[in-house]
Amino acid sequence: MQLVVARVGRAHGIKGEVTVEVRTDEPELRLGPGAVLLTDPASAGPLTIETGRVHSGRLLLRFAGVRDRNGAEALRNTLLISEVDPDETPEDPDEYYDHQLMDLDVVTTDGAEVGRITEISHLPSQDLFVVERPDGTEVMIPFVEEIVVEIDLEEQRAVIDPPPGLIDDRAEVVSTRDEESASAGDDKNGSAGADDETTGAGA
Repeated sequence: MQLVVARVGRAHGIKGEVTVEVRTDEPELRLGPGAVLLTDPASAGPLTIETGRVHSGRLLLRFAGVRDRNGAEALRNTLLISEVDPDETPEDPDEYYDHQLMDLDVVTTDGAEVGRITEISHLPSQDLFVVERPDGTEVMIPFVEEIVVEIDLEEQRAVIDPPPGLIDDRAEVVSTRDEESASAGDDKNGSAGADDETTGAGA
């Protein structure tokens, strides 16, 4: 199984180093010296990590055969992909690979159906579940322990305890907009409500 473990950023210095956006909870294992990584686009690789170091809080890598800034800059935005045994699991029992979480049913602590995980979005600040609801709309669920209270891989479900407004803004806003449109036709108020809904879902 192939997992995206990093994305190459800008060149650093003049000796072929690049910054990388880490997308794995196990960088020491996946991005250590000697690791051979596939790439997207495939034409950029495979790449063998020669050295790695942390500088100002960012991981810097140098790949075999890449010796100057031009070569490093040519790799910018390349995805680094690791081959992983599909039966392998992270060492930390509270961590999961993306493929383990995909398609899990999402329910609230009281059993209400929310939807199905269709994507894991890795942001600098946190990870998000992109959940498709039964009506085809999407909601973003922050993957933090205060909200995602249980991952049950055997039952193929994620149990969440959402704060007010995280998953129910859409229904409330649509209802409010419909009432305003019917009574006053005030499109401006309806647009403001839609913006609030988007912010609430991604918070």
